[in-house]
Amino acid sequence: MSESETKPARVLIIDDSALVRELLTGIISSDPRLTVVGTAPDPIIARDKIKALSPDVLTLDVEMPRMNGIEFLEKIMRLRPMPVVMISTLTREGADTTLRALELGAFDYVAKPTQRLTEAIEPLKREICDKVAAAAKARVRGLSPSPKPAHAVPVADASDPARYAGVDVIGLGASTGGVEALGEVLSAIPPDAPAIAIVQHLPGAYTARFAARLDGQLRLKVVEAEDGMPMQPGHVYIGRGEKRFEVAKGAGGKPVCRVVDGEKESGHLPSIDRLFASLVAFGPRACAALLTGMGRDGVNGLKQMRAAGAVTIAQDQATSVVYGMPRAAMEEGAASRQLALTRIAAALLEAASAKTGDGK
Repeated sequence: MSESETKPARVLIIDDSALVRELLTGIISSDPRLTVVGTAPDPIIARDKIKALSPDVLTLDVEMPRMNGIEFLEKIMRLRPMPVVMISTLTREGADTTLRALELGAFDYVAKPTQRLTEAIEPLKREICDKVAAAAKARVRGLSPSPKPAHAVPVADASDPARYAGVDVIGLGASTGGVEALGEVLSAIPPDAPAIAIVQHLPGAYTARFAARLDGQLRLKVVEAEDGMPMQPGHVYIGRGEKRFEVAKGAGGKPVCRVVDGEKESGHLPSIDRLFASLVAFGPRACAALLTGMGRDGVNGLKQMRAAGAVTIAQDQATSVVYGMPRAAMEEGAASRQLALTRIAAALLEAASAKTGDGK
């Protein structure tokens, strides 16, 4: 084990509340994996402390004087990319704010309590420390100098409905780093592609807004899945947070969304494992990719899909923010291949256009 792996990660806390800075300092300092090297009440002071202290990871509030956290995050990710965990009350109330932070490259977020902060933040201690420690090891990709232009091609422009007739449904699963990764994969998929089912680990209050944001950015039609909704080519269906999301066979064997109450599986609801396991019914007429994220949700379901003849893909380490779920998929033989993020869309489309099944 190298010295860099044994040394605690250096953390800079940025929050305009003196009480929050004190509480976070105590929580983070109690974890042997972490050490707090400084605090800052606003981004202007934080900018100077980043230069002086060279932290490994930042915790960042949203509402602050002189410059809000989202504006500061964008500057960081353009000029000096580093791992950032958003810790703010707005991450609970404003789904758009949280999703924007994740799109800009924030590693993850924690919603801090709005009342009785001293008592209410204690149950979040493990979550805060685990996410900050994981962020310190994450691969961070900076923003491009200018934002990607939004696509404006309507779904009705599909040129050849039979071009991707080899599969009925594509499955995608992602966790930490997935908001940005899914946007990149989906931006390369044309509007005549098969129906796409997605589980991204997000709270129930966020998934509808996530679908709406993607819908405004992509050539595909993106919706939050509803129970009984027939799945159409050129459409993306996002599993609703805190609901079980599966795909079943409807009339003529065509895919239909199933969204019902359920318990967590693999620690999550919706569960990627549950979604992928439901796609086994389609055999080689389904394909799937497991993207960046902590843990192993999706591995068992992906393995079942491969055994049923489906093409199964894992994101590679170099392009994963967290190489957890994809690593487990490769180590356990769940994925038939491993690809960089930029190559995953093309591989899924190739499978959809000439699907013979290579899962085994």
